[in-house]
Amino acid sequence: MNNAIYNFREPINEPIYSYLQGSTERKLLIEELERQTKRQIEIPLIIGGKEIKTGKIGKVVMPHNHQHVLATYHQATEKEVQMSIEAALQAKDDWMNLPWDERASIMLKAAELISKKYRYVLNAATMLGQSKNAFQAEIDSACEVIDFLRFNVYFASLIYREQPISDSQTINRLEYRPLEGFIYTITPFNFTAIAANLNTSVALMGNTTVWKPATTALLSNYYLMKILEEAGMPAGVINFVPGSGATISNIVMNHKDLAGIHFTGSNNTFNQLWKQATDNLTFYKSYPKLIGETGGKDFIFAHNSAKPQELATAIIRGSFEYQGQKCSAASRAYIPASIWKEVKNIILSMISRTKVGNVVDFNNFVNAVIDKNSYDNIISYIEKAKNSDEAEIIAGGKGDCSKGYFIDPTIIVTTNPHFVTMEEEIFGPVMTIYIYKDEKFDETLKICDQTSPYALTGAIFSSDKYALMKACKALRYAAGNFYFNDKPTGAMVGQQPFGGARASGTNDKAGSHLNLLRWVSPRTVKETLVPATDFAYAYMTE
Repeated sequence: MNNAIYNFREPINEPIYSYLQGSTERKLLIEELERQTKRQIEIPLIIGGKEIKTGKIGKVVMPHNHQHVLATYHQATEKEVQMSIEAALQAKDDWMNLPWDERASIMLKAAELISKKYRYVLNAATMLGQSKNAFQAEIDSACEVIDFLRFNVYFASLIYREQPISDSQTINRLEYRPLEGFIYTITPFNFTAIAANLNTSVALMGNTTVWKPATTALLSNYYLMKILEEAGMPAGVINFVPGSGATISNIVMNHKDLAGIHFTGSNNTFNQLWKQATDNLTFYKSYPKLIGETGGKDFIFAHNSAKPQELATAIIRGSFEYQGQKCSAASRAYIPASIWKEVKNIILSMISRTKVGNVVDFNNFVNAVIDKNSYDNIISYIEKAKNSDEAEIIAGGKGDCSKGYFIDPTIIVTTNPHFVTMEEEIFGPVMTIYIYKDEKFDETLKICDQTSPYALTGAIFSSDKYALMKACKALRYAAGNFYFNDKPTGAMVGQQPFGGARASGTNDKAGSHLNLLRWVSPRTVKETLVPATDFAYAYMTE
């Protein structure tokens, strides 16, 4: 028997490859892009370790070339959804009783496989299937996936190590049990890393999952599932179930053994799941844990001491990297009048140098939005700005979906801090700026705090420490991840635990031990070494 007590050291974040011209990594990535572009694969369901083909077929296309089919995929019917629940429940006992360090070893092997063997496969699939450029894919489907896998093992070791005090008469223990039942994981299109973490964080703590991946991220998600299998993930621990969200949820949400939901997606969808769970509380075996991250209306707020070059750079990167399709992407800004002219000139100069197009051209900073529905939604907001006397489009404002779903990075300036594009989540390359009078700094901070129902990320730019602290206090509940003099995107595992409150979710901080704690149900065990032999206490004797 291996009775070692494992102490996993705190890892370091995975180094980011630069993909410079002439580098080996650039050559290997281009080769993999060409390989995946030339083939069309078939994506099955994977339930209980078995590949299942339902014959109900859908297509995976390139957002930047939507006539190009990368894969066909099989969609779950009610039968397969039920099978996936049964597989998760059947796998539960063996998995939860496996020593936790053995579960950890699977996660660490998966991280190493992605770092060394499958880095370019996963990056290329993310680039082609989700229209991310090389850098955006690298920090997501390589580095962040690896970081989640490695850091979560370390965080789990800290949790298991935490034990109560014992004295000479008793031994006290905390047993960190997995939740009783199965976990329903629902993952988004925009981050391969989120798809990885929503399943592996849950599984690491001894749970099993029914995974509903986003249709528009199936290529990378399928490869991710295959990598986990190669790393030794036992059959049934994670069950890969593409298909209609309504079909899957209607069965999963009505099952008595639903123990929790790990979700990233729209606010509306999470609200509906929460309502369904509430309606079903009387027949669930236990109260399901609902953990969700649901979006944001993220801001950049500038004080008049902000440095224009730094502010402008944060606006361009924070708003337009990955076409603004990040929950953390900046989409509204508050800039004092005294520095606006200089900031505007720098912004327009930077936008004039940005290129929009296919991910295989490494010079393109902006690529395609994910699909036609997204394209139409974003364009509708741009049209509202065009037709309003409260807004002016100073850059961009155009789109073309004839070949790919391309929208130019768009800057709107509004005279109304409550204009629709300042308040509503757009999830696209659209930034709206409100110019305020310098003397109304405090008043505008209140407007920023009260404008949006979301509270995910935000940034304050200032060279004045007092102004920074004032903004930090005034915007205390406006963002779960708050940045001083930096764009409000790019949180790193282990460095900036991620999540927000209000309409942005349950703020359970992915990338820290706090999230892992949500997937266990602690049991206290007290062992009395010498039990009492009489009911009477000493004070009762005469």
